[in-house]
Amino acid sequence: MSSEQLILIGTAASIGFFHTLFGPDHYIPFIMMARAKKWSYLKTLWVTFYCGIGHVLSSVLLGAIGILFAISILNLESIESMRGDFAAWMLVIFGLSYFIWSLHRLLRGKAGHTHLFGSHKHAYHDHDHAEEHDPDHEKKETTPWILFVIFVLGPCEALIPLLMYPAARHNYSLVFLVTLVFGLVTILTMMAVVLSGVWGLSKIRWQAMEKYIHPISGFVIFLSGMAILFLGL
Repeated sequence: MSSEQLILIGTAASIGFFHTLFGPDHYIPFIMMARAKKWSYLKTLWVTFYCGIGHVLSSVLLGAIGILFAISILNLESIESMRGDFAAWMLVIFGLSYFIWSLHRLLRGKAGHTHLFGSHKHAYHDHDHAEEHDPDHEKKETTPWILFVIFVLGPCEALIPLLMYPAARHNYSLVFLVTLVFGLVTILTMMAVVLSGVWGLSKIRWQAMEKYIHPISGFVIFLSGMAILFLGL
C-alpha cells in the first residue's frame, strides 16, 4: 500500500473521529433517551450501533450513486447539506415534541405518583402505570426507530470527498477501505461517547429532579438540533 493510500485511510479515520466528536447530534439524543427511558447499557449500545450503521450507509449509498452516474462532488455535497438541514429539523421537532408531551404528562400527574408505606411516609416513583403493567411495552417502544430514521436522513458530509478521490482514479478497493475505516471509526466513537455519557449521568444524584428527567431530555435534544442548525455544529 502506497504512502498516499495510507494517508487517505488515516485521514478517513481522523475525520470520522472528529466529525463524530464535534457533532452533538451523534450522541446527545442517545445519552438523554437512555437516561430518560432507563435503557440498559446493552440496549443503549445496540440502538447507537444500528443508528450509526444507517447514518453511514445512507451517505455511502449517495456516494455510490454519484460515482455510478458521475455526479459532481459539488452537487453531492449540496444534497448532503440539504439532508443535514432536514435531519436537524427532525431532531428539533422530535426533542420539542418529547418535551411538550412529557411536560403535559407530568402536569397531569402521570409522570409519577405517591405510594403510602407502612411507616406513613410518602415516596415518589417516576413511572407510568400504563407502561408498568403492559408486558409488551418494550416491544411497542418507538423511540429507537424514530432515532434510526433521523440518523438515516442525517448525512456524513465528510465522507463524500473521501470517496470521490479514489473513485476518480478507479481505485475501488481503496474506496471500500476508506468507507470501512470511516464507518468503523464513526460508529465506535459514537458508542464510546454515548457509553461514557450514560455512565457519567448515572453518577449524578437526581433525586430532586428525577420526575423532570423526561422534559429535560426532550429540551436538551431540542437544543442540540438548534445548535446544528444555527451554530453549524
